[in-house]
Parts: sequence; C-alpha cells; structure tokens
Amino acid sequence: MANPRVAILGLGIMGSGMAGRVLAAKFPLTVYNRNPEKAKRFADAGAFVADSPREAAARSEIVISMVADDTSSRAIWFGAEGALAGANKNAVLIESSTLTVDWVKELATAAAERGCELLDAPVTGTKPHAASGELIFLIGGSEKALAVAKPVLSVMSRDILHLGPTGSGAAMKLINNFLAGVQAASFAEAVAFINASGLNRDTAISVLTNGAPGSPLVKTVAARANAGDFTPNFTLRLMAKDIGYAIEEGKRHGIQLQTAASALTVLKQAVAMGYGEKDFSAVIKAISESHP
Repeated sequence: MANPRVAILGLGIMGSGMAGRVLAAKFPLTVYNRNPEKAKRFADAGAFVADSPREAAARSEIVISMVADDTSSRAIWFGAEGALAGANKNAVLIESSTLTVDWVKELATAAAERGCELLDAPVTGTKPHAASGELIFLIGGSEKALAVAKPVLSVMSRDILHLGPTGSGAAMKLINNFLAGVQAASFAEAVAFINASGLNRDTAISVLTNGAPGSPLVKTVAARANAGDFTPNFTLRLMAKDIGYAIEEGKRHGIQLQTAASALTVLKQAVAMGYGEKDFSAVIKAISESHP
C-alpha cells in the first residue's frame, strides 16, 4: 500500500524536525508555515508548500499541527482558510502542540462535525529528538485513529503511548512540562545560592548533578549553562506558557500547583530579563545575574 499523504502545519523548532523525518521516510508531504521562508528547504527536498492550512489539509489524509499555543492552534484549524475547512472526510487530524485540555476537546468536537477524528498527540523531547526521530508521543483519542496514524508517528518517534480518550495526551504533557519547569527553576535558584555562598561553583554543581537531585533534566540544563550555550531546543517563553496552562488545568481538578506557581514566577522573571527566546536552561543564567 502507498504511504498516506501527510501535511505538517508549523515548521518551528519541532515541526521542522518532524517534517524532515516524514520526508526521509518517503511519505508524500505537504507543509505550511506562516513564514514561507522556513518551508523553502522542504520544497527543495520534495515537499509541496501550501499557501494556507486549508490547502495543506485538502491534499492530505493525515494532518499534523505543531504550533506554539492555543491561539496559534485555533488560527491553524479554524476560519475560512483553516485546516478544518479543507480537511477530507475520514482524515485523521493530529494536534501535537502543547495546549489546554479544554481547547483540545473543542477541536475534537469540531473535527467530528467535519467527519474527521482528532488525536491529541503532544510529544516529549526537544529539537534533537525531533530531528532524529526520538520523540515520545502522548496520545489521547480512539484506537482506530491511532492505528491509521501509527505508520507516520512511528518514523518520528521511539515510543507511542496511548493514554486514553481525547484530552489525555494534553493533560499528560502539561503534567510533564510542569515538573520539568519546576526542576529547571529550582536548579536556577540553587546555582544562585551556590554563587552567593562562595562555594566552588563547579564542585558544588557536581555534587547536585551526580547526587540524588541529578535528574536527567537537571543534568541537561546544568551542562547547557556550563557551556554557556542557550541556543533554543525549547524556549523559555514556551516553558512558562506550559506551566501557566498546567496551573489552570490543575485548578479545574481542585489541585493548587504551588510549586508550579513559584516556578512560573522565576521563569517570568527570566523572560522579563530578555531570555524568553533562549533555551529554557537560560533561566540559570538569568537568576544568577539577578543575584550578583
């Protein structure tokens, strides 16, 4: 059987890596990006560049969105030139952005009215994982839609976890990123504390990274900070956005995410200092600068 036709909407840090994997696996690919310059290299590699999300969806059986937030997702899917307006009946629509559960459920209802099925399928991993096909997809939606999408998802991932009905993937992603953001923010404060205490910074950080606090994430952000390389794999601004979404989702379930609220304050401080478009590990540099 021929590979299904795929559209990818959004060619940012993650979407571009995903598109590269899909093209390499010989799926017929259509791409759309608000800034068409980002689509040029995919056109050169054989992808069709659509002028609108609607055109991209109309050419495809599987439509994948990877954008920044609820507002961007709504703009991609809804409206006269949105992907839903062009979606073919029985297409599988995949929303891989990190979004609120409420919006994902609204989108799923709109997809069903169009005769399509939606999978909410956010991912864990950052830029290098997207480029190398090592993402983990967190899936909410039906087994039937997942079976259709699996051949495409497989070329972009090392695992595909079906967590339950619509909204399950979105909820799990918010929980994942809230915990990651708390670790990054607390490590940033720990480094500022080390500096203020007059301890040898390298030795003190090695105690943390090689001891009980040294989670894979703490080790990663420590290495980025030590190298002074904050080229974005996942931006600080988006981490702050995700924690904000997680706090609101927690409230819906009667959970006050107090550590998330504290981490969000730290991250917002770093954004205000001009680090929003840097990798989220830059929170370490920002907080150290604020406590000279």
